[in-house]
Amino acid sequence: MTTALAPKIFALLLAIAWLSRMAPAADTSRADASTYQGWQTLRLANPLIELQILPEIGGRIIQFKLGDREFLWVNPQLAGKFPEPNGLNAEGGWFNIGGDKLWPAPQGWDNDQQWPGPPDAVLDGQPYECETLAPGQPGEMAVRLTSRDDPRSGIRFSRVIRLFPGSTRVAFEVTMKNIDTKTRRWGIWSHTQLDGAKADRSSFNPLLQAWCPINPKSKFPRGYQVMFGEQDNPSFEADRERGLVHVRYQYKVGKIGIDSPAGWSATVNGENGAVFVQRFVFETDKPYPDESSVEFWLNGTGKIHAYNKDIVMPDNTVENPYMFESEILSPFAALQSGQSYSWRYDWYATQIGGDYPVLDCSEIGVTSEPLRAKREGRQTHLTGRFGVFAPGTVRAEFFDAKGKLRTSHDLLKASPLEPLVISTDLEPPKSATSIKLLWIGADGKTKGPFAQADLID
Repeated sequence: MTTALAPKIFALLLAIAWLSRMAPAADTSRADASTYQGWQTLRLANPLIELQILPEIGGRIIQFKLGDREFLWVNPQLAGKFPEPNGLNAEGGWFNIGGDKLWPAPQGWDNDQQWPGPPDAVLDGQPYECETLAPGQPGEMAVRLTSRDDPRSGIRFSRVIRLFPGSTRVAFEVTMKNIDTKTRRWGIWSHTQLDGAKADRSSFNPLLQAWCPINPKSKFPRGYQVMFGEQDNPSFEADRERGLVHVRYQYKVGKIGIDSPAGWSATVNGENGAVFVQRFVFETDKPYPDESSVEFWLNGTGKIHAYNKDIVMPDNTVENPYMFESEILSPFAALQSGQSYSWRYDWYATQIGGDYPVLDCSEIGVTSEPLRAKREGRQTHLTGRFGVFAPGTVRAEFFDAKGKLRTSHDLLKASPLEPLVISTDLEPPKSATSIKLLWIGADGKTKGPFAQADLID
């Protein structure tokens, strides 16, 4: 920690500690002074998830956890270290410590309408101011991280991060302000680096996979565009039957962009079943950087064209580590001097129990195996696999052919820390023809349905 910043961080931690004491004790979100891999951090946590925030290096979230499962890649070569005062490494290059951060988009090296990083000395490498905010609801924690003014892009970033009690949801509101004297046009790029190694660190993790819905009216013939690397990279495929782009980590370098309107992408670590979800609102009437709302970059071997030259990626995990990037982008915002633009998105986390796909996603959770209801005599056998974003109770409701509710059953309680696997027999009325699954939160509020099916013979 730099000496000049230490008093500011100390004062912030005192304020956070005071707010934490004022919050309700049960199932609350908390903020504490912490350390992570040698850095002094701000820790926001509830009984389900944890964020480690590192204001001093680009206002990063350096780690995000579900229970004891870590999602984000952290550079072991730079753990606990700091860039030069200018935000770069000693050679003037990228001080890439990992984690999650904000960049302007689009990236490119052809003109001043493109962001030519990384590296980015100010937005990526220099300290952000950090302040606590008043909670919007009991048990909530919120902080604001604000960058320095960046003369190259002409902008200043500010990001509010909110953590809620009893949920894996993390809410973000990013504000981009034009601090230049001329109009600037950028999108906001949420850039998240995920750990691509096996748990034992012996190799890349071939069970690290991502899923994102295809746009049925996509601009791209394959439903996605290859932005870097070989056009036939086997890491990327369009699963037309399921309507999804499927990404499989194979340590082959490449990047794709997807013009997905669905507003979500999900990455699954099949080794342990942990799921990282990004949700946003797609704005159909606005242009996006790279014509994409979602992008995936995969570290690996191969060749790319970037920085106006061909680059061969080394087969060396020190220089080319196992890392998988899940990125979402805002629409373009053309800002006159002094104007600002704000963009909101959410993170969620859940558990699906192993190497399963994510076929659908809602505010309640994800679907890995759709709900099925098969009649077997007087019984109906229900099956399905899901992951939920908050603790609660699953309720089954049966309906007749006219849509009238005939009966309901509370099936089981579930948590984001465990997969929601349904395999049970119920005896609905003979008139029942369909079933819906609803979610009842710990607050007693009913949401959904999050799954439904016809009863089949």
